[in-house]
Amino acid sequence: MQTATTLEVLRSAVDLLRGKGKRLALVPTMGALHEGHLTLVREARKHADAVAVSIFVNPKQFGPNEDLDAYPRRMAADAALLEGEGVELLWAPDVGAMYPAGFATNVSVGGVSDGLCGAARPGHFDGVATVVCKLFNQVRPDVALFGEKDWQQLAVIRRMARDLDLVLPHVAAIIGVPTVREADGLALSSRNQYLSPEARAQAAALPKAMRQGIEALLSGSAVAPTLAAIEAHLLQAGFESIDYVTLADAESLMPIEATEPRPARLLVAARIGGTRLIDNMAVEPAE
Repeated sequence: MQTATTLEVLRSAVDLLRGKGKRLALVPTMGALHEGHLTLVREARKHADAVAVSIFVNPKQFGPNEDLDAYPRRMAADAALLEGEGVELLWAPDVGAMYPAGFATNVSVGGVSDGLCGAARPGHFDGVATVVCKLFNQVRPDVALFGEKDWQQLAVIRRMARDLDLVLPHVAAIIGVPTVREADGLALSSRNQYLSPEARAQAAALPKAMRQGIEALLSGSAVAPTLAAIEAHLLQAGFESIDYVTLADAESLMPIEATEPRPARLLVAARIGGTRLIDNMAVEPAE
């Protein structure tokens, strides 16, 4: 595995891979890799001949009171994991390489970024869109893979790629990979390590409440009281606060007030033990 920390080295490495006629996949990450990230890498191998992974803790997507300084950084351990997965290229720039002195450009995606985490974390998705736009231009992948756990992020990136003609065939080249979960259903996340043992045990109430809510919706329960019941369940289980519990159109992320025969997602963000957890699940009848 080659590791690039400058744009010049990255471009030479990408040119070498492309010179061999290889189809290239990109898996963007912020490091602190876990099984969810490695699942993305393995899925990427199914869609391309070579896999590039980026590790960059992006300051532009953290708010002034968020955990940028505390966010886990384990470059040596992460690189070893990627080496074990046979990744061909690791792009690991520092902040100066990604945002050189005088950097003054911002990518903002309207609509899908406005509510949910966009409302709770102003400017967050501008930071996501800006860095992913740069990553696409730097690596020039044929496909890019993202976890569905960050469903709104995935929607923002797909909209940006479509609008800016960054990849072809647009949305089809932005591949969402189903959320990887722990044995009790909690979605894998780098932030799970912030949880105390007690908070970690209580956090299992999140996927449980969501599954119960989805079952109720599919059985004909009204949307508003079902969402309220999920929120009450979480607060009773030990969650300190709820940012949102929303049923939304799977593509536009517009709230749905009554169940309809169209793709929908149940999306939740809640805080426990001082840590903000997010999750989402499809709302569709079991096959």
